[in-house]
Amino acid sequence: MFTFKQFTIDDSACAMKVGTDGVLLGAWAEVDNAATRRVLDIGTGSGLIALMLAQRLSESRIVGIDIVPEAVEAARRNAAASPFAERIEMVCADVCHYQPESDEAFDAIVSNPPYHTEELLPPCAARAAARHTAALSFAALFVHARRLLRQGGTFALIVPAAALKEVKGEAILNGFSLMRRTSVVTRKGKPPKRELLQFVLGAAPQVAVCDTLPLMPADGSNARSEAYAALTKDFYL
Repeated sequence: MFTFKQFTIDDSACAMKVGTDGVLLGAWAEVDNAATRRVLDIGTGSGLIALMLAQRLSESRIVGIDIVPEAVEAARRNAAASPFAERIEMVCADVCHYQPESDEAFDAIVSNPPYHTEELLPPCAARAAARHTAALSFAALFVHARRLLRQGGTFALIVPAAALKEVKGEAILNGFSLMRRTSVVTRKGKPPKRELLQFVLGAAPQVAVCDTLPLMPADGSNARSEAYAALTKDFYL
């Protein structure tokens, strides 16, 4: 059980637990209350990112989808117990076959996608489905993000640093342009472990903004860095 400032996440029934990646993406994705009316969270798991965006977007409707029934049930319970219950819908669906009830395209999509590509899968099938690109390739992810997103809409995701070239290539093939990139490092000077990326469907209005986010300070302590604390201040207790 994880208690945040405005909601609680019970991930005990979920293969993938609450982690730094999801919190980073939920806090970092650039969304605008005026322009973002409908948001899709692909691979919602426990519903963490969907709930974070519901907190940030006071007038938007959020849809979370996942292929694991137990995760969707947990996400529904978490959403129902939150102050944002009326604006969140959790759906058990594979994004490759998902058809929203409304014909209206989404204004924004977020995803903390499966990312392990090793041939040896973990022994737990649900965890394997949640963590491996065998369940959802980056190519398929961008094809369906393009299908579900309006022109000019945004797609934000977090991926391993090693997948950056592949992800950027798939984005270009599907008509996306990079808007923002934040390289996540353990400490300043260390190589990136993750990349936070935000694309727009169509031409980017300006040159992509690129920066680096250290998770811990350079003094060697295990505290959150000032930048990480500032990014997540509205969520962490």
